[in-house]
Amino acid sequence: MLTAIDLFAGVGGFSAGATMAGCRVAWAANHWPTAVQWHAANHPDTVHACQDLQQADFRDAPAHDILLASPACQGHSPARGKDRPHHDAQRATAWAVVTCAEVHRPAVAVVENVPEFARWVLYPAWCAAMHALGYALAPMVLDAADSGVPQHRRRLFVVATRSRHPVELRMPRREHRPAAAVIDLSAGRWSPVARPGRSARTLARIEAGRRQFGDAFLAPYYGSGSGETGRSLHRPIGTLTTRARWAVVRGDRMRMVSASEGRDLMGLPAGYRLPANEATAWHLIGNGVCPQQAADLLVAIREAA
Repeated sequence: MLTAIDLFAGVGGFSAGATMAGCRVAWAANHWPTAVQWHAANHPDTVHACQDLQQADFRDAPAHDILLASPACQGHSPARGKDRPHHDAQRATAWAVVTCAEVHRPAVAVVENVPEFARWVLYPAWCAAMHALGYALAPMVLDAADSGVPQHRRRLFVVATRSRHPVELRMPRREHRPAAAVIDLSAGRWSPVARPGRSARTLARIEAGRRQFGDAFLAPYYGSGSGETGRSLHRPIGTLTTRARWAVVRGDRMRMVSASEGRDLMGLPAGYRLPANEATAWHLIGNGVCPQQAADLLVAIREAA
């Protein structure tokens, strides 16, 4: 059985995917105590470290075959808003991957981030550092929906292998699952669409969505989402973020998509434990990796070896 470690592990989507692919996740680390707490709740056999990984001594991590890492994406994401000094610190977290790879030289490293990571001004330097350690890099942008996750979630995966040439992977293309497979129209706390205080922009977006999609549909409550008017329940939901931003509309009533539905829309295993606090749960969900997508990728890497 291959051994993996998980950097910037969050709530554990990458770890769950590695487990699904037949790997043992020996060690997981994150700087946020809440993330470590809930990763440990779902992966009790994994050793956990709570620390700033930019300052870590990776000799403390166990030997491993596969390095998994999801450095902070906020400094790269188009949803980040105006650049601020803290974005530089967030972007710099990717260098922890280089440091860990230098110490352990695992056979494979898989780094996940938003596609904009590849447009980072220091991305060529980051790639050069990995090349200097003997890794060939195969970057690919994958949509979680193609792994059967009921969510369109495009992410960059950089697959680093200690080989002369970048690995060529054959990823499965699974049937897309609709959001309706998860969203329960009979559950949740509903309120009138026309409730006092609802913004005019939100009401206009919902009205346009009703004309396009009918009585029941999904609407981006904050921002424009994947479309100004929303989307059909019969296709995957748009990308989930670190706040509850998708609403379910049915007739003249609406509610927010719940964190428990968000768990299922990410494809996390049934019964996967999340905080009771919705805001905290969404923060963990929105920063996560879809397990089935990670599992498909790791199986493809194994088959290409």
